[in-house]
Amino acid sequence: MLTRNRMLQEIEKLLISEGYKTSDIYDQGSFDIVARKNLLILLLKTFINIDSVNENNAREMKQLANIFLASPIIIGAKSRNGLLEEGVIYERYDIPTIGFETLKNMIVYNEYPEILADRGGYFVKIDGNVIKQYREDYSLSLKDLADLAHVSRATMYKYENEIVRANAETAMILEEILNTKVTLDIDILKYNQEEHIQYHATGEGAEDLSKLGYGVISTSKSPFDAVAKDDSSSLIANVEKNRSHKTLKRMAIPLKDLSMITSSEPVFIINNDQIKESLGTIPVIKSWELKEFERSQELLKLIRERKEN
Repeated sequence: MLTRNRMLQEIEKLLISEGYKTSDIYDQGSFDIVARKNLLILLLKTFINIDSVNENNAREMKQLANIFLASPIIIGAKSRNGLLEEGVIYERYDIPTIGFETLKNMIVYNEYPEILADRGGYFVKIDGNVIKQYREDYSLSLKDLADLAHVSRATMYKYENEIVRANAETAMILEEILNTKVTLDIDILKYNQEEHIQYHATGEGAEDLSKLGYGVISTSKSPFDAVAKDDSSSLIANVEKNRSHKTLKRMAIPLKDLSMITSSEPVFIINNDQIKESLGTIPVIKSWELKEFERSQELLKLIRERKEN
């Protein structure tokens, strides 16, 4: 019987075998694993049943992906309608959702899916340039080609200008008419920021970061308290919450792990006087120090100095 743990192990094994650097597995939050290969960063979450995706978790996952310039992907085995089909992209709260074999095809063979499952059936993206070139080569009007494909002129115009998707059946008819491929591959591994980042900072440390010009997202389903981003850098932070020294040391592990994969600066922002300038290898900034800075560059300089020491 397939379990989430087994699925995560198979995904991790696949990524490592193809040259990705992977984070530890964090299976209780908005994401399970982060993977990187050169400039490509993937933020992955697994579910046996993709209908179990929670809207709040999905929102946090998308926001973190935008901060890290990563591609968020949900990997599952089934939905209420049955097993996920190979080569088909499903969506949950606007996050691409696929089966393991579809992921494997992209990672190993560079074979990207063309079909998107949505309400009403299966849809594809039409390559408008192919449509336009065919019409010009054979001196066909939009209406001429539309009549051959049994769609309206307005619909063919939208296909040619890539305004709407076509259903899979119409795409097959067009390919028979044109005798060539008309569909576009959908590269969900490539980072594509489709929505504005909605920053929201809660808590003293996160709010102080905002005052320095960082865009801050306070998290609730991640192994850190906040992420912050300005024009030149990103931070992964744990902020003051009266945690014990033992707890802070434990939290330093994912900070270091994830900062290495995402190229972010890890930092603790705390008041504990017993902790000096670092906790393990993670720089510590006292809350009162943070309040004295006027620019984000001053904070970043101190973080890097303490990181080197």
